[in-house]
Amino acid sequence: MAKGSSTSRSTVGRQTVGRSQRQLRVGEEIGHALAQILQEGDMRDPNLRDASITVTEVQASPDLKNASAYVMPLGGKSPVEGGSVHDVINALNKAAPYFRGQIGRALALKYTPNLKFYLDDTFDEVDRIGELLNRANSDGGRFQLPEDDDFDDDEDA
Repeated sequence: MAKGSSTSRSTVGRQTVGRSQRQLRVGEEIGHALAQILQEGDMRDPNLRDASITVTEVQASPDLKNASAYVMPLGGKSPVEGGSVHDVINALNKAAPYFRGQIGRALALKYTPNLKFYLDDTFDEVDRIGELLNRANSDGGRFQLPEDDDFDDDEDA
């Protein structure tokens, strides 16, 4: 993946099956620490300074040296006029060493994991699926694929 790019949660995948109890516990602790740091709000970057960011989940790698933090800016937009959610994610990734240092001071871990921030778009996916189910239900149970969803890309080639 290119440096500075942001990947959403749906493309990364959610794999909680097979995670150890320690991975889950460390992820939870890092999530709480990140939320506290973000709540204090003493950030230099304008994309983060006035942003209200929710940390929805943190997944630690098996060796606990890397962690993926899934976040969602409040309202799904940047606090900077004309900015995007991806600007906020990029600003978080740019500030990741700062967050790592703060977490290292807050938690008693042998290694403080490297952090990578991703946009958590599970709420959008839930809304999309709910809309599809409502549409199917209102059509008397008949289901039609929406024209904007392209599920069979490979069959046309």
